[in-house]
Amino acid sequence: MQSSASSGKKVILLRPRGFCAGVVRAIDVVKIALDLYGSPIYVRKEIVHNRHVVDDLRDHGAIFVDELCQVPAGSRVIFSAHGVSPEVRRQAQERSLQVVDATCPLVTKVHLEAVKFARQNSTILLIGHRDHEEIDGTYGEAPRNTIIVETEADAEAVEVPDPERVCYLTQTTLSLDETRGVIEILKRRFRRSAGRNRRTSATPRRTGNWR
Repeated sequence: MQSSASSGKKVILLRPRGFCAGVVRAIDVVKIALDLYGSPIYVRKEIVHNRHVVDDLRDHGAIFVDELCQVPAGSRVIFSAHGVSPEVRRQAQERSLQVVDATCPLVTKVHLEAVKFARQNSTILLIGHRDHEEIDGTYGEAPRNTIIVETEADAEAVEVPDPERVCYLTQTTLSLDETRGVIEILKRRFRRSAGRNRRTSATPRRTGNWR
């Protein structure tokens, strides 16, 4: 909390920050599943990164696991808001799990963009944290075409097979401020060979390419 001596006004910083609609939807999915089916309901990874929410759902019967091998065959499992890779979906099918998909629609859109760019034989520069499950899921859509870029140093050093076929996708949980520096470097490095910058989706903060 910060105060202003000149005006006497107070600025209160709220933590944790609020949720986007996709996260609210994912939380509601778990609650509805618990109401409909009862415990146990398994959830792969934390449904959202919020300890209060996770603990409350756990108290109501949700069981959070890191991997599907921890879920008994044939059981019901919920995929978190951060999404999963095609490999995880394959594993769920092999184990005959009853899947409830709570992936955030924005994350699903990024996955679809990754598939589209890969089909165009573009190199996808995936901006985000390498150890985050959302990055795992998006990378899994097109691993042969995707390079993860975490930092501005990565952006300066990354090499691509064809500089004229480059696009970027960003982790949806990152703010504009967190990705701006990396994106500016990528634009500078690849704009000349690619011609011009063009946004590619209805959520321009998250995806873009140079053609």
